[in-house]
Amino acid sequence: MHTAARITGVLTGLTLTLGGVAFAAPAAHADIPACTNMVKQTGVEVSDAVRIACTQGVHGDLQGCASALTQVGTPGGAASGACRLAANPP
Repeated sequence: MHTAARITGVLTGLTLTLGGVAFAAPAAHADIPACTNMVKQTGVEVSDAVRIACTQGVHGDLQGCASALTQVGTPGGAASGACRLAANPP
């Protein structure tokens, strides 16, 4: 009986640990704040268009992200850098 309780406890702990990893994993892929902060440092106001562009970067569309950021006034090099930050986990 004591062994069964120990096995149950270990399995419960393992389930909670793996479940926590599953919930944390998606957040690691998105770094929209880093992208928007870089845009803000160039003097461009962070608008919905900037957030949408950074979201494109998160989803791997770096060219679309950089193009959209450039259209709202972000200098080319900063736009590319911001999109790379969005695509890479922190």
